[in-house]
Amino acid sequence: MVLLAIDWSAVGVKAAQFVLSFSILVILHEMGHFLPAKWFKCRVEKFYLFFNPWFSLVKKKIGETEYGLGWIPLGGYVKISGMIDESMDKEQMKLPPQPWEFRSKPAWQRLIIMLGGVTVNVILAIIIFIMITWVWGDEYLPPQNVKYGIYADSLGKTMGLRDGDIVYKVGDEVIKDEFSVTRKILTTDATSLTVDRDGQNIQLSVPSTMIKSLSKTKGFDFASIRYPFIIDSILKESNAQKAGLRKGDKVIGIDSIETPFYNEFAEEIKKRKNRNTVLVVLRGGDTLRTSVKVNKDGTIGVGRIVDMKRLGFQTQIKKYSFAESIPVGFDRCWETLANYVTGLKQIFTGRVAAKDSLGSVISIGNIFPGIWDWESFWKLTAIFSIILAFMNVLPIPGLDGGHALFTVYEMITGHKPSDKFIEYAQMVGMVLLLGLMLYAFGLDIWRLFK
Repeated sequence: MVLLAIDWSAVGVKAAQFVLSFSILVILHEMGHFLPAKWFKCRVEKFYLFFNPWFSLVKKKIGETEYGLGWIPLGGYVKISGMIDESMDKEQMKLPPQPWEFRSKPAWQRLIIMLGGVTVNVILAIIIFIMITWVWGDEYLPPQNVKYGIYADSLGKTMGLRDGDIVYKVGDEVIKDEFSVTRKILTTDATSLTVDRDGQNIQLSVPSTMIKSLSKTKGFDFASIRYPFIIDSILKESNAQKAGLRKGDKVIGIDSIETPFYNEFAEEIKKRKNRNTVLVVLRGGDTLRTSVKVNKDGTIGVGRIVDMKRLGFQTQIKKYSFAESIPVGFDRCWETLANYVTGLKQIFTGRVAAKDSLGSVISIGNIFPGIWDWESFWKLTAIFSIILAFMNVLPIPGLDGGHALFTVYEMITGHKPSDKFIEYAQMVGMVLLLGLMLYAFGLDIWRLFK
């Protein structure tokens, strides 16, 4: 039943975007290690996109380096001679150091090689944010243009939100884009919302448990923009087509209940599964009533307009010159990093449960939209790039930051940790990382079937 409920066409688009984005990030990250290693005359034995235990999908040796494509899309690697890494090549480390090996190079060169991947990811994120700003600018929906207000779902109602409210402030920050309200609550420590309710300013308290609840539902069940239900497409041979519904029809009622907004219609039609019902629609200047059979999943076979402009909302777009885009791109990179660090802090302080926030490649892939959208694709790639940089620079053995930490220790003290110590530290780090990955993957599988 779970598999039948999945929109596999959307899954395919999400997967394709994820693989392309992840491939770009991994290749450029590993290139950040590869190039300085070559500059400092280290021998690079392998350069792989994705991991290749037991076999490779594609491989070709060019010069001293084997380039290949693995079959496990969880990362990639470069194998540098004389370096203790995830390959755990102990035999090589038993031999005397050679001039072309990583371990024979000065500490400052080794530090540059280890931090090269992180550096590339940060630069990539900044460049992408700059280009997004220059090409697309900022499209936003000012609160004053939210003509029908918001729809308060279950979580929103628990904190006092009502249908038709318009959120103007999160904490002390004035909202410029109504779509950013949930994100602002998740990434700040705001304790209040200020809303316009029938022309009056009302201040509502944000419960201390709200961030945990929003994180658990991924922002759903809180609040969304209210909009009318206008049919955009009709499936062939569907109940809607048999009932004579047409593209452009505006649904305003179901049976004797008025449903001027889509959320109200969606609530009512769920109550009528496997039943005949009467829809009230506006077509041109006429009001029509038509009987339609509701499917067992609560649908009738139509698609709705979701584009804000087509629905009559006045979104605004701010354009930037290339020169203006540069500082904006830098600001968005640091803002993304700050939001991510805030999220981690909320996990460690218990404001957000780890089991509700952690996710594997399934969660990451699911973030991409179900249709191909280049703006969203590049925005998510930039976000993941800065997150990848931050995660890799953490001083954990097995990550770039762990290797860098040992190198900095050597530069400060003049004493290099023994190969045996680094080997054991690498093993401990890999066990921790693999354990975390398996835990996150297990959570995703549990959520899928739940």
